[in-house]
Amino acid sequence: MGADIGRSLSSVEMAVAEANALALGVSTDTLMEHAGRAVADEVVRALGAPHARVAIVVGPGNNGGDGTCAAHYLAEWGYAPEIWMVRAPAQIRSSAARRCFDRVARRIPIHVGVPRAEELTPFPIAVDALLGTGQSGPLRSPYREAVAALRESGVPVLSVDVPTGAGDPEGLRPTRTVALGAQKTEFLNAPSGELTVRDIGIPPAAWRETGPGDFLFLRAAHGAEARGRTGRIIVIGGGPYAGAPALAGMAALRSGAERATILAPGGVSDRIQSFSPNLIVRGFGRDRFAPPDVGPMLRFLEQAPPRAIVMGMGAGTESETTEALRNLTRAIVGKYPVVVDADALSVLPDLVRGRPPGLPVLATPNGGEFVRVFRGPKDGNSADRETAARAASRDLGITLVVKGDPDLIVQGDEVFENRHHALSMTVGGAGDVLAGVLGSLLAQGLGATAAARLGTYWVGEAGLRVAATRGDGLLASDLIEELPSALVAGLGRVRHPE
Repeated sequence: MGADIGRSLSSVEMAVAEANALALGVSTDTLMEHAGRAVADEVVRALGAPHARVAIVVGPGNNGGDGTCAAHYLAEWGYAPEIWMVRAPAQIRSSAARRCFDRVARRIPIHVGVPRAEELTPFPIAVDALLGTGQSGPLRSPYREAVAALRESGVPVLSVDVPTGAGDPEGLRPTRTVALGAQKTEFLNAPSGELTVRDIGIPPAAWRETGPGDFLFLRAAHGAEARGRTGRIIVIGGGPYAGAPALAGMAALRSGAERATILAPGGVSDRIQSFSPNLIVRGFGRDRFAPPDVGPMLRFLEQAPPRAIVMGMGAGTESETTEALRNLTRAIVGKYPVVVDADALSVLPDLVRGRPPGLPVLATPNGGEFVRVFRGPKDGNSADRETAARAASRDLGITLVVKGDPDLIVQGDEVFENRHHALSMTVGGAGDVLAGVLGSLLAQGLGATAAARLGTYWVGEAGLRVAATRGDGLLASDLIEELPSALVAGLGRVRHPE
């Protein structure tokens, strides 16, 4: 039941894992039940003696639901819990928290309102279940008054998941904290007393595999106050193949980029432009990229710096083109977030090995490129493939998306899998679509690993939706047109973390 992932998670990562657990069939009720029992266990461990009184101070969210659920178990085990609800029960936010409240409403004392310090003083322990991971900034009423009462009472406090007011100088300084699922990175430096991490039943696949919860990465990057589209990207590609950079640029636009500008050889720029009036195309040089084109291209980038760059698709492998890509990559890596794909991959290892940490580099090899460029196994099993990808990511300091079945997303020793795709997505151009989506997500503010997780799942979802009606007739351009609908459906399945 569940898994210990052995590292801290951001609050968004935790929300993603919980949402993916729901998609795997684990209900919020089940997660809250496990969380409440874990909190009750920690109370018992702290008290030792049976039949003790326990004060539980709760808010209306799922953190409060965990505390209310703990009250049920404590009562079952012979303790005497009392609950203070700082907001009216009518404001309870989720059906799972409501179920926990209804279960104890007629069995234990429940006080509505902020406790007074003198009411808490007789208790040997108090449970802080006021606010969860969504808290930030100074405490507001009634949480500020509840925290003040807990502090003034002098009672030892056990905080649930995150101490209330962790970012406020007047916040709680608990004796103990029980982190649910994983410790949260935003609160690593918060005073938490004795810290225990408890499993709450999230299955291993929810941590390791992509899922609909990954759309929460996009909501977090945009923020609650986001207005309009953001993220201008540059696509560098084209030459022998004009369609590849056009597919990447259109995929970037369909996945939310504000603008996609393609830098292409001058001899093919008109052909690339003909694919869509939504693209902006700038030509440099003749039919293929060559070293003399690099300076003008870099000056173009400096005049209007993009939020991310996608490079390599359709450029070809002529020696002068490879040299131009080498010079471009050397100048771009570290200065901009960059997705390196297709013909630019061969120049990447020597340019990034040993570089200091900087802006993200995301490389997207297919099976053959993984073998040729990153020393992947030719005929290895899945474990060999993963081992080689870890070694390459650590050696080069980059994030790898190794396309295949499954896709591997590797950042150092962290490995995630995407199994969510249609077999017919092996069609030519699908990789260009993925590269454009990844660049768009980087430009919109996602980190490399989050972009890779969401991008592979999102494109896979689009492919499954297309394949349901077109089967093996799926085209790369179909994926692009399905991206917005897949996004709307995905966002409809997830919600903001508490």
